[in-house]
Amino acid sequence: MIYSELPAELFEDIASRILYEDNHVLVINKRVGEIVQGDKTGDEPLSETLKAFIAQRDGKPGHVFMGVPHRLDRPVSGIAMFAKTSKSLERLNEAFRTGGVSKIYWALTCSAPNPAEAELTDMILRNEKQNKSYICKNGNPEAKQARLRYRTLRQFDRYTLVEVELFTGRHHQIRCQLAGIGCPIRGDLKYGAPRSNRDGGINLHARSITFNHPTRKEPVTVVAPVDWPPFVQE
Repeated sequence: MIYSELPAELFEDIASRILYEDNHVLVINKRVGEIVQGDKTGDEPLSETLKAFIAQRDGKPGHVFMGVPHRLDRPVSGIAMFAKTSKSLERLNEAFRTGGVSKIYWALTCSAPNPAEAELTDMILRNEKQNKSYICKNGNPEAKQARLRYRTLRQFDRYTLVEVELFTGRHHQIRCQLAGIGCPIRGDLKYGAPRSNRDGGINLHARSITFNHPTRKEPVTVVAPVDWPPFVQE
């Protein structure tokens, strides 16, 4: 397969955002608006851009494999992981499925959580037509359990920086559960934020991931810097 050559600016941008890479795994800091895998919009996903990047950088004449073991919503930024071989994809898929991957997110919420730290367990029901999830209180058999733990990191004048440890991977889980305690994420109109962000995204960031390497079986931790308003200091 012949991949189109990336423009120099895009090539350099992709190279600058790769957080971890070896022969089996690639982790990149996804930007708001990028899609991880192809969808109905027809926009080019990161998986395809990365194939072209690898082919160009490494001078690969043939097909480049780039599997997707997990996904991030389009308005969310942060860690997006890809598998560079079918074997690593199979093993990473299993690790995500069985909870063998530790995922930490940062969120800027419109209100301060009370209490400042807690574990949330809810039953969540996805509405595919609306592309939205709801906390379900009536025992709907289609609802799925969603669990996370949050803690307040810092309070600003109008927003609160909250760290979230995700235990399950439900549709819009963090957005839905934080909104359920009265703390919608900055910019997230769908879940109750009062105004949108200029870039169309929301201030939810996949901050770090820890996983067992699919071939070396050693733990690997990757952290993604945030590109948020200047009042958020790392």
